Amino acid sequence: MALKNVRLEVMKTVEKSIDEFVDKYLIPVEEIWQPTDLLPNSQDEGFFEEVTQIREEAKELGYDFWVVLVADMVTEEALPTYESWLMDMEGVEQHGEMKGKQNGWAKWIRHWTGEENRHGDTLNKYLYLSGRVDMKEIEKTTQYLINDGFDIGTGRDPYRNFVYTSFQELATNISHKRVGQLARKKGNKMLAKMCNIIAGDEMRHHLAYREFVKTIFEYDPSEMMLAFEDMMKKKIVMPAQFIRESGQGIGEAFENFSNAAQRLGVYTTQDYIEILQKLNDFWEIDKMTALTDKAEKARDYLMKLPDRMTRIAERIKVPQDPHQFAWVGANGTL
Repeated sequence: MALKNVRLEVMKTVEKSIDEFVDKYLIPVEEIWQPTDLLPNSQDEGFFEEVTQIREEAKELGYDFWVVLVADMVTEEALPTYESWLMDMEGVEQHGEMKGKQNGWAKWIRHWTGEENRHGDTLNKYLYLSGRVDMKEIEKTTQYLINDGFDIGTGRDPYRNFVYTSFQELATNISHKRVGQLARKKGNKMLAKMCNIIAGDEMRHHLAYREFVKTIFEYDPSEMMLAFEDMMKKKIVMPAQFIRESGQGIGEAFENFSNAAQRLGVYTTQDYIEILQKLNDFWEIDKMTALTDKAEKARDYLMKLPDRMTRIAERIKVPQDPHQFAWVGANGTL
């Protein structure tokens, strides 16, 4: 059987359990939180007082904090790119509910997208109300990111895509959670709650995607191992790698944003290494048998990679001088 056909058969097999995954890892629309639950309600009498409180509390948060929060929000707002990318995977068919029939994978991706869509909405509204950032510059960055698209090195291969999402969802969980912790330390309970709840969504999604990969390992271990190795050799490229400010080229802003995140301890090289180790452990790649020779070598590479990356990370110096972003004025003021 051709390699492509094997992947399609595995996708069809896993798809049979997709409703169980939806029920376990996603939350129905009528039960899940919405941005208005976390933000001032414009229909309430106390709306302006709450906005004033947001603006006062926002003054306590420093420059690097705003850079990271903006980049996190822009990454969430580029959701149309991610949905269209995942919808193009092998094994996904564009059937909708209207016809009374929906491909299981398409159902998962749409429902996942619906949950993720609330994250950008929430953070966007908060940033707008805070008065600490240049929203027009941020909006340009968001539009650029959607216009430019991205290439995360997965092609249409579901195996590679699920490695990517397993990794990336945990990375966003860490980033949002840490931003929330920093906000709480500065007395900003509203923003802390937003970030922590968003982080909780990201964790649920991570648990689902890593389960997809674990299931695929059961049916097609050698090819899944090779896909995992390939993605780690390419490195998991975060969507933020493709952000840009107006007048810049693609990705020019990423290094400066990444340095800000490292200075804050929001998302570091060590976090990247620990995510890899967690995936190695969860998928129990050290215990896998019946691998091809090529897949055995891939497994050996993946087992040694965390230590190798740790040695490299120890030599990396993070610049301490903040880059001046168009999104945020000096010291978080305009």
